[in-house]
Parts: sequence; structure tokens; C-alpha cells
Amino acid sequence: MARYLVIGKSGQLAQALAQEGGADVYCAGHTEADLRDPDALDRALGQNAPKLVINAGAYTAVDKAEAEPDLCRAVNVSGPGSLARLCDARGIPLIHLSTDCVFDGGKATPYTPQDRAAPLCVYGQSKLDGERAVREVAGRCLIVRVSWIFSQYGSNFVTTMLRLAETRDEVSVVNDQYGCPTYAPALARALLQIAEQVSVSGDHAWGTYHLAGAGETDRATMAQLIYQASARHGGPIAHVKSIPTENYPTPARRPLNARLDMSDTTRVFGVELPDWEEGLNETVRALVKEMKAS
Repeated sequence: MARYLVIGKSGQLAQALAQEGGADVYCAGHTEADLRDPDALDRALGQNAPKLVINAGAYTAVDKAEAEPDLCRAVNVSGPGSLARLCDARGIPLIHLSTDCVFDGGKATPYTPQDRAAPLCVYGQSKLDGERAVREVAGRCLIVRVSWIFSQYGSNFVTTMLRLAETRDEVSVVNDQYGCPTYAPALARALLQIAEQVSVSGDHAWGTYHLAGAGETDRATMAQLIYQASARHGGPIAHVKSIPTENYPTPARRPLNARLDMSDTTRVFGVELPDWEEGLNETVRALVKEMKAS
């Protein structure tokens, strides 16, 4: 049996965990472990008997959540609460993934886990309430907030930019939203390092931590770097028109500052993530290769 049970299968992080963890990781999709079905979660725990659970499942359609708050909360609040209760009853440690969207972005420096959370949108509020639901019932849990995940898996900012460049000569991208892009395989490796420490030790610094790629950027600059990498690999490119967020209204408000300070994570677990640009070139290379083959 796999040592670690991952709730989620098709998302970026779940796919990266499966790739990086190999036989140690088993990913259960919604057909096996639907976060809206406590009985299914209980069966998944019973059948897999994991040493640790990583909850990578979530409702992540940030804009769509504004029109589907009940569904969003069922997956992001009630589901994690049920999972945490079941893990606690079985004595299984839980790593629950959360997001930078729990913050309002008004701080001038990167956010620490101790900073006050104040979400701007339905999705962010659901993730914050999900954190609370987990903490209330699970004594042995880690809340790990992540930011701006990208990879060759699933849908993300990199895949969106490349897809747009196939049909447009110019794309408008906001230049006042700042974050720490995070390469999913690097994030997966760091989570597995933490999981290894947690699963072999009965006494750990449970609590809330941040995990994000080293370095920071804004969305428009990230888009430009994506197209530079794409050009190197013979992929689609477009001109980036930098605009302020106020000129690009979306249903959900996002924090202008989504930068996460992960110094606590490094201090406690000895984990550091590489510079995000290292993973960007590999991601674009893999995606362009897929585009050419299709």
C-alpha cells in the first residue's frame, strides 16, 4: 500500500505528487474520495490505511465561485472538515492545502502565516473557513498555503498564456498583481519531504505554513517570460500589453500582493523551494512539445 493518500487526482498538485512520489503516493479522485461525501472519504481511508493524508482536492474556479458559493463551500469547507474529523479519529496526520487568496493583498511585504487573513472573494473566504474547519477537529494537521502554482499539468497561467498566443498577437495582462510563482513538481517534492518528517515523528510543530517558489514577479512580467521561453522552444508568442487590475475587471477580486513568506517552513522543516524561473522553462518546453504533437 502507498504510504501517502492524496485527495485529488486531476489537479496540478495531485499529478505532480503522483509523479514525484511514485509508489509512495496514491491519488484518489472524486469518484473514490468525493469531498462532498464523508462516507466515501471514510472508505478511502479504510481501504488505503495511509500513514498521512494530503488534501489537494478543492474547488478552484475562483471567478465561477462567485456564482456557485454553496458548491464552493461544500468542497472547500465542509469537505475538509469531514476529512479532518475522519483522519483525527484514525490518528492519521493531515496536510491540508490552502491559498494566498485568504489575504486581502494590502500588506507591503510578503505575508507570514501569522498575518491577519481577510479574503476578498468567495473562493478565498471558503479556503479560510476550510482552514478553520480542519483546525477545529484535527490535532495533528498542517495547513499549507500555496501560491500561483504552474506546471505542464492541468490548467494554469502558463497554459492560458500559451493558448491565447495561438490565436492572438497581443494579450492584456495585469501588472500590479504580485506573487511568488510555484512550480508544481518542486512544491510536490517539498510537501513529500514534510510528509516524511511528519509521518515518522509523533511530535511535530503542527500549525500553518507557507510554501512558494523563491523569487517574485507580477503577472505581466511572468507572461513576458513565458513567451520568451516559448520562443526558444519554437512555440507561440504574443505581445504583452501591461494594464492595471482596475482595467481588467473579473467577478472575483484577487489580492494585489499574493507573496508568501516561507521562512517558518524552512526553519521548522528545512525545506526551501528553488527559484520559480527554473521550473518555467521546463514547463514551457513540455507544453510546446505537446502542442506540436497535437
